[in-house]
Amino acid sequence: MEAAAAIFAVIFAILVAFAVIATVKAVRAVKRGVDRTVTQARRTVEDTRLKARQYVQPGAAGEVAQLRLSLRTSMRATQEVLRAGLPDDSSLSESLALFERLSAHAHEIDDDLRKLETEPDKGRVAARLPELRERTERVTHSADSLRWAAQDRARQFADDDLSMLSEQIRMETGALRHWETEPETAAGTGAGTGAAAAAEARPGESDGASAKAGPADAGEPERPAITGRDSWRQAGYSWQKAKRPESTA
Repeated sequence: MEAAAAIFAVIFAILVAFAVIATVKAVRAVKRGVDRTVTQARRTVEDTRLKARQYVQPGAAGEVAQLRLSLRTSMRATQEVLRAGLPDDSSLSESLALFERLSAHAHEIDDDLRKLETEPDKGRVAARLPELRERTERVTHSADSLRWAAQDRARQFADDDLSMLSEQIRMETGALRHWETEPETAAGTGAGTGAAAAAEARPGESDGASAKAGPADAGEPERPAITGRDSWRQAGYSWQKAKRPESTA
């Protein structure tokens, strides 16, 4: 009994441990989902605010919003393309590593642009804006180049795969339609076989005909086959009278 109780206690402890692990994993998954949703919501709100400031506020303030928006859009699009293509193309891992390094510069530029949004000194904003514009354009150009190269590479792979698939399908359809030439060959072979069979059969038939026509050609009378009793001696049914021979008197 003590051994059985110990076994049940161990099994219960294992089940409790599994339940705790499953609960922790579920909580973490929910937390990741919530964090992702919150991040996307904040991103959407920030992009909407920048778009509004880009068109509403003229001058340096509107240009700062436009620079931040273009920087965020380019970096986000490149990140999505590289991460989406990495499972199918491992060579993109190096490109993704370069993008991470580029992201550090992008975050630094975005922080500087954000500070300019709240800068009350318009002269300082105007002095810093050309340098930040040049850095933003360099980062966005590098990000766009990575994204376009990854897209061109994926498209080239897709074109190569489609070309190979089309060639394989062409060969397969040709093999499936091979029956279109088979009946002609079979007909020719059958005709030859039939002609040969007929040619082989004719000599036998001629020999048989010659054998049957031999006695007649020699002038010998044909003898009737022996059939047994004469017709007048053959017994009929019980209600029929037997035929009698005609009198010779």
